[in-house]
Formats: sequence, C-alpha cells, structure tokens
Amino acid sequence: MADPFEVRMRFTAQLQHLSASITSSQKAAHYALKYRDMDEDLHSCILEQVERNNMNNRANIMYFIEHFCEMATKENHLPYIRMMQRDILRVVDAVVPPDGSGGANVKHVRRVLNGLQSKSILSAETVAEIDAGLKDRETHPAHLDLETEEPDGNGKSKSGTPRGYTVNGMRLDKRQIEQRIEEDRERNKRLRESMWAVSGDDGDEQGRFWDEASDIGEDDFISANEELMERNQMITAR
Repeated sequence: MADPFEVRMRFTAQLQHLSASITSSQKAAHYALKYRDMDEDLHSCILEQVERNNMNNRANIMYFIEHFCEMATKENHLPYIRMMQRDILRVVDAVVPPDGSGGANVKHVRRVLNGLQSKSILSAETVAEIDAGLKDRETHPAHLDLETEEPDGNGKSKSGTPRGYTVNGMRLDKRQIEQRIEEDRERNKRLRESMWAVSGDDGDEQGRFWDEASDIGEDDFISANEELMERNQMITAR
C-alpha cells in the first residue's frame, strides 16, 4: 500500500512543475487517477498549489484541470468531477484574483471554462456567471506593464526584494516573464494546429478555435518580448 504522505508529496511536485506541455498535465492526471482512493486528499493538493504558486504556474494548473476532468470522466471517477465543480469558483479566484494581479490569466481561464462546458463538466449557466465576474479583472497579456524598482547597492529594490518587474501589480522576475511568453506561444500554437486540423465541414468549430486564438497572435508575443528586452537594456545602462 502506498504511503499517503509520499503520494501527496509526489503529486504536489508534479503540480509545481507543470508546463504548457500536454504531457506534463496528462502525467499528473494519470497519477491522481492511479491513487483515486485518496481523491479528497489529492484534490486538496490542487487547491493548495493553485493558491500558493506564482501566476504562471496557476495558469498551468488551470489547463491541467481541464485535462484531468476529461480523463476522470473517461475513467468514470466522478468524485474528482464533483469536487472540482464544487470548488471551481475558488480555483478561478486563485488564478485570476479579484485584485487584478492575475489579469493576464483571464483569457486562459475563459478557454478552460469553455472547454469544461463543451465536455459537459460545467453548465453553461455556471460558465456565464463566472465569466461575468471576470470582466473587471481582465488585462490583455500583450500590454504587460513592466516596471522596475530602483535597486540598492546589493541588487535589491528599496522594498528589500530581489530586483525584478511589476506586472499588473504582481512582482515577477525576468525568467518568469520569459517563461510565460514561451508557454503562451506554445498554447497558441496548439490552438492554431487544432483549428487547421478541423475539416472543412466543421466551419463553425473552426471559427470558434480562430476566435479563441486570433487575438493573441505572434505579434503580441514579439511585442511583449521586445518590451522586455528594452527594459533589460535600460537596467544594464544604469
């Protein structure tokens, strides 16, 4: 019999290291389903990690949830589905906090919610209600407000934190920003691939994919990356 503490720790580690890769989400989902007898405990791990990690990781966990619920449905393990239905608002509030600090995650949350609705995991009424609450929290990721705090002689800001950037009121280091750009690019690439994979007979479906992907294009990522590079040059010049 597996040690519950070890199972919890391994699942937590998988959640902390999720990426934009579908494989990483599937691996974590397979693990949770393997130990479905501990479903309540592992569900609590999801809630803990989505509330404790940085905004990049929270977005990754949001996408994981869609894959996880889909796999749990196929394997007919409904407790995982019911717990997620119960706590979906808590998850959304963690990924896109009411204070606006997760504004860049709004689009990702909407995609996942629409995916959960299309898979009959969430009702249209629930998705519409949550979506209405997201309108005040939205900030387009292409308009990241990158600001730097003036460092002291030790490379730290006046607040005492390591030198970095403020994005929508949330501190991020350069690595996190670059990681987010790459992960969003990977997800957008998959959306485009899914769109073109749809046959010509499914025009409505193709249009839906295009609507979801078109307003985050390659130019957006290039623009955000160029702005980041300019900020780096300004810091170096100082």
